[in-house]
Amino acid sequence: MQKTFCSLLIAAAFSGSALAPAAFAKPAAPAAAKSSKASKANEAATARLYAALVKGPEPKLAELAMFMTQLPKGGDLHHHYSGAIYAEQYLEWVGKMGYCVNKISLRIETDKAVAESQKALKPAEKTCLSTQEVLADDFTLSQVLQKWSSKDFYNHSGPQLPPDRTFFDTFGYFGPVSNDNFNEGLQVLKRRAIDENVAYIETMFKMAPPNADDAQWDAAVLAAPDDAALTAQFKAMQTALDQDQAFTARMTDFVNKVKAASAGIDDDRFTMRYQTYVLRLLPPSQVFSSMVGAFKSAQQSGGLIVGVNIVGQESQYISMRDYTLHMKMFQYLHALYPDVKLALHAGELSLGMVPPEGMKFHIQQAVDVAGASRIGHGIDLAYEADPVTLMKTMKDKGIAVEINLTSNGFINGVSGANHPITLYRKFGVPYVISTDDAGVTRHTLSHEYVLLASRYQPDYAEVKRVSYNSIRHSFLAGADKQRLLKQLDARFATFEAAMAKRPH
Repeated sequence: MQKTFCSLLIAAAFSGSALAPAAFAKPAAPAAAKSSKASKANEAATARLYAALVKGPEPKLAELAMFMTQLPKGGDLHHHYSGAIYAEQYLEWVGKMGYCVNKISLRIETDKAVAESQKALKPAEKTCLSTQEVLADDFTLSQVLQKWSSKDFYNHSGPQLPPDRTFFDTFGYFGPVSNDNFNEGLQVLKRRAIDENVAYIETMFKMAPPNADDAQWDAAVLAAPDDAALTAQFKAMQTALDQDQAFTARMTDFVNKVKAASAGIDDDRFTMRYQTYVLRLLPPSQVFSSMVGAFKSAQQSGGLIVGVNIVGQESQYISMRDYTLHMKMFQYLHALYPDVKLALHAGELSLGMVPPEGMKFHIQQAVDVAGASRIGHGIDLAYEADPVTLMKTMKDKGIAVEINLTSNGFINGVSGANHPITLYRKFGVPYVISTDDAGVTRHTLSHEYVLLASRYQPDYAEVKRVSYNSIRHSFLAGADKQRLLKQLDARFATFEAAMAKRPH
């Protein structure tokens, strides 16, 4: 028997034929190989389903909304905390804090004595309404929502400001309650993110508090004849701030507030990190002291504050006048704190908002002077002095652009084929889809993905890559980034298995 078996083996080896008995059949494919094959099949089926939703002149928007809500979205990297909270939540906090809403100005009255004095008045006599009274009065509630957000902007005929002013003015209405209830607000944002399959938010939380304005220093930096003189001014103030015990104590308190606000936010389903920022509308000395505080806070936060940004309407006079000065401030401090990442609002301008020469250099200076790792908005790209070289630099260095489609359309009137996402995609610049201020403009990250898909019709592979980009280009620590990427793999496998079962 043994001889016969050996003869069969030898014969099979020379003939190239397989042995007939089942005992000698080809080994079964490993389970991992079968799983990989099934995953690829599910991915292909999901791609076909998605393609059917976007093809043709009329994308299937309702089905796309359902698809994108369930799509695993890595994160939201351009996200303002105060602008992400919906007006209804702020109105709830008005009542919780014992304030009232002025019936005429629609602003929050923070003097609790005023709110208390209104309780005894008849409804017709009241000038400041409690939260419950606002909610019970549809007319006043509609007015509040129209002032505290963009609600009904294109859907009513009453007198109103231009969209950019409408947008930026909202912060003055809900501002009195946006600096409290931080942990509750972050929990609200976390629950909403989980509901739409977002695993990470990198939010611009609060501004590092500046010192008082120094008019003499302001005059010196604005009149500096060259970069050497400018750097000398930077160094003098930075040294003074390093020795300022009150400033140091304020930064320590600021970091502690971020830590307290973030307590209990992270878990196995969701992660949040924080950017601090400076306000470009302030005098130079306040911008610089706030910037020093921002870099120090990021360094001292134990990984919670992962980046520094600059905010404020870019088209305003001070913003335009001091733009290059601000980029040089970043350049100076970035050299001192090289591990602190920068994600800078740059090029949030559209034709006609400022003179043409004001649109030629903002993104370029944010990249080449300040050393930004990500660019927020970047919508004046086509008007930069050398956009092709700029995009090549961004591609080669992996500098992602944060695309905010709803925000850009509302504030700047830039949308559709006029949006430079078409250029960034064509020239291979990495990009992410983000919300900006979803509470003010009343939308979600899923909706932004619907706009991406319906307007620009990327294939499914690109949509998936954008989701992964939001983790790859985050400022997370390496271990956290790998953890979320691994989770994203598993979440996509589950999603694609479910989509593969749907009718195409």
